[in-house]
Formats: sequence, structure tokens, C-alpha cells
Amino acid sequence: MDESRPIFLQIAEQIENDIVDGHVAEDAAIPSINELAAFHRINPATALKGVNRLVEQGLVAKRRGVGMFVVPGARERLIERRRAEFAAEYLRPLIVEAAKLGIGVDELAGMVREERILT
Repeated sequence: MDESRPIFLQIAEQIENDIVDGHVAEDAAIPSINELAAFHRINPATALKGVNRLVEQGLVAKRRGVGMFVVPGARERLIERRRAEFAAEYLRPLIVEAAKLGIGVDELAGMVREERILT
């Protein structure tokens, strides 16, 4: 766990990552509040707060007496949101800095391709 960020956010992000990565499929159950609390050694209320964040975002829903399940379309919505966040956080600043340095779009794309090969 990352000490600098609230645990409930980390739990929500962990579940989001599992959805995006395909480790938890749509219509599949997510771990119960008690399982999350035991695994992370935290208060169940903290785990619930993280899961409720996903419920509020419409990514998971409760099935009474059964548990919490990933809703259809959740993976696609998460990917769309993350692409927009990626563009805002990384791509736009990259383009602005490249322009300051006189790096054109084609040269920038070439640089990205080179780096991708190296990693």
C-alpha cells in the first residue's frame, strides 16, 4: 500500500485495474468487503468506502444477498476515462514541451517509437 494516499482510494483503484486488465470480468463478483478488509488488514468500513466509490461511478452494483458485481460496460468506461486522463496528464504537457523545443509531430512520433523499442 502507498502510505501517501488514502487506502480506500487504493482499494478502488486496485479493483479498477483488475477490471481494465481483465482479471475481473464484467458480471463477475469482486471480493467481498470482509475479504478486502482481511487481505489489506484494514477496517471493513474503509474497504466499504473504496467499493462504494466504484458503486457511485456505476462500475459495480450490489446484488442483494449475493455480493458486488462488475456491471456490463464498466471496462470500456474505465478505459475511456483513463485515456482522457492520460491525454490530460501526459500527452498535452508532452506536446507543449515538444513545441517549446521545436520538435514537430513526426519527430515526436519517431522518438516515441524509438523509446518503445528500447523498453
